[in-house]
Amino acid sequence: MPFLEAWPAFLRAAAASLDLFGLLGLGFGFATGLMPRRHLILLSSAACSLCFAVHFLRLGSPTGMAMNLIGVLQCLLAARFVGVRGRPAWLDLVFAATFLLAAVLTVATWNGLPSIFAGLATLVSTMARLQSSSQTMRFLLIGSALGWASHNVMVGSVCGLTCDCLGLIGFTVAALREHGIVRQPAAPLSSHT
Repeated sequence: MPFLEAWPAFLRAAAASLDLFGLLGLGFGFATGLMPRRHLILLSSAACSLCFAVHFLRLGSPTGMAMNLIGVLQCLLAARFVGVRGRPAWLDLVFAATFLLAAVLTVATWNGLPSIFAGLATLVSTMARLQSSSQTMRFLLIGSALGWASHNVMVGSVCGLTCDCLGLIGFTVAALREHGIVRQPAAPLSSHT
């Protein structure tokens, strides 16, 4: 089948897992990977998680939905209360409770291997959201994205898998840029006449 003739077949096959919430989640997820500051990473991630919660509900992945709802709560709390000067002691208790809730909901919404990967990804994300360093957060979110990518392959979420791949690229480029490995393009030299 020639390349141009394959696109309609691909789009028909992917249409079952494409929906408005998946596409919105994809957009927010892509933006999350490019955000320069921790606060913005968390707010964009909260919007992404909310969209994907609805997307996974539509796909029949209750664990994916539950883990994303936990993610919304964690992102908003971390954006508000975790900073370079630390965090309030009560927040550790709240995050410990959401950590346990994630484990309980993974079992309660059990759907086999997809549940394992969604649960593990959420546990890694929980650790990421408590970091005050955007760099450490990015490295942990790379691990979380790998777990979500595995989940999304298994539940057939084209939007989720695309979001994970773009997030992996965005987090990696941002981390490398912060380490000075990827440099900004140099300003053009002015020509003298």
